[in-house]
Amino acid sequence: MNELKDRIDYAKSLDCVHCGLCLNSCPTYRLSGAEPSSPRGRIHLMRSVAEGALEPDARMKEEFDFCLLCRHCESVCPSGVKFGQLMEGARDGAERAMPRTGFARVARELGFGVLLRSRTALRAFTALGRLAQVSGATAWTAKLLGTHGQMLVDAPSLPPARDRQRPAALTRATGTRVGAVAFLEGCVMTELFARVNAAAIRTLAYAGFDVHVPLRHMCCGSLHAHNGELTGARELARETIALFDALVDEHGQPLPVIVDSAGCGSHMKEYGHLLADDLAWSARAAAFARRVYDWTEWLVREPARSVLQPALAAQAARHRDTTVTWDDPCHLCHGQGIRSQPRLLISWLGAPHAPLRDAESCCGSAGIYSLVRPEDSKAVLAPKLEALQETGAQVLLTANPGCHLQWESGVKRTGQSVRVLHLAEAIDNSLRGQAL
Repeated sequence: MNELKDRIDYAKSLDCVHCGLCLNSCPTYRLSGAEPSSPRGRIHLMRSVAEGALEPDARMKEEFDFCLLCRHCESVCPSGVKFGQLMEGARDGAERAMPRTGFARVARELGFGVLLRSRTALRAFTALGRLAQVSGATAWTAKLLGTHGQMLVDAPSLPPARDRQRPAALTRATGTRVGAVAFLEGCVMTELFARVNAAAIRTLAYAGFDVHVPLRHMCCGSLHAHNGELTGARELARETIALFDALVDEHGQPLPVIVDSAGCGSHMKEYGHLLADDLAWSARAAAFARRVYDWTEWLVREPARSVLQPALAAQAARHRDTTVTWDDPCHLCHGQGIRSQPRLLISWLGAPHAPLRDAESCCGSAGIYSLVRPEDSKAVLAPKLEALQETGAQVLLTANPGCHLQWESGVKRTGQSVRVLHLAEAIDNSLRGQAL
């Protein structure tokens, strides 16, 4: 069991003073009321293993799996505990010390070892999945698999091929050119939300930027890191850095990297930490991380602001009868500290904005969490669905694919008449003179 002990950052665990301010921010503690299901409790488990006072077992691994890694605890922690980094290390150690067996192991090897490493494999899998859903094969396969089949039942509806088109390698600025940026296509974004990527790229081009997309790139590694696969995450980080560093401006300087997926952006901004012990890559990773910007973060800056704000103001009258609300993706507000920027963009739309109660709490998506722990995921979302109903909004805006899927599923399940949009879609619709 030394694999777990060796991968726990004991020094970072000592930053926790067990004050308990994190408890009410933690969705799993609020569900269970159990101390081991809180950030403080999980850090105590890590520290006990590191000190040799506790042997890791299946119950401990279950507590690590139960965590959503939403990092809300980091936002309220007075000691600045890096809980996300602690949990990623602990999960990596737990996977090595107590490998999964059976269906879970096969599913992880397929997902992390094959689908998230090959664009060809992922696109073929998506096409087969679409065919299975349309033909009804998914339903009877789920029945054959029994409890393991719930993952298929809860899987999102896959779009048709025409809605899974990849972006162009270069999209020219449509207005006065002010510069160039690189854009992260992402792995699942193209397969599930190609329209969001297209909208984000169009807005960047409208603001005057040439948009470069490295089409050889596959995955940033965020799903690997969050699920205890740090070796794979580091390999993908190196590939990502190399491909994006090759995209340079007219002065030979690497381009800023724009990301429209909060989870990916948060992870890429921490490449410096992820590769800190890699002497060949640590400095390069830290420099890369400083060039990563969330899409909302980039557009409220100059020179994009001077273009977008008046253009959106000219269309504001179209949206005055559409009330919108905004839900903060955890890896945007807690992971990246980005809160005001999306709200500023929303204010430029001119639509009435009804604030969502407890907007910074987790929706329960958490990467693959909603698939592997669907009941816990739904329980976390339940109070947020109630809060959404209170707003009376017709449109819910978000900025992360997992959150997008989670909200669409919850809205459909509860029968609420609310459309879920990525903020990029709303901005793009407005710029094109369309309703939200």
